[in-house]
Amino acid sequence: MAIPDDFKNFVEDLFAGFGAVTIRSMFGGGGVFHEGVMIAIIAGAKLYLKADETSCPDFAAEGKGPFRYEARGKAATMSYWEVPERLYDDPDDFALWARKAHEIALKGKKNR
Repeated sequence: MAIPDDFKNFVEDLFAGFGAVTIRSMFGGGGVFHEGVMIAIIAGAKLYLKADETSCPDFAAEGKGPFRYEARGKAATMSYWEVPERLYDDPDDFALWARKAHEIALKGKKNR
């Protein structure tokens, strides 16, 4: 299922305060990339930011959880957590969360 153009445009606009992003179609959803690293995913009409042990508590405090899917009959969880709705209306705060996601993605890339 392709991501609707209006949702892609919304996501690109949302990241504007952080920096330019590109969205690539992946596995029925999309990957959101900044400077060559994936910092977010789109699944359905939801946006998830890259997270780790330092940022997961922030998402949990907002009542959000990680992206989950099923593969080969088994449940799996990825290190991307759903963006709190309030951030859609607060571009400055969203930019802070996006910056943290980018730092986490860069750290993960260096550890490979």
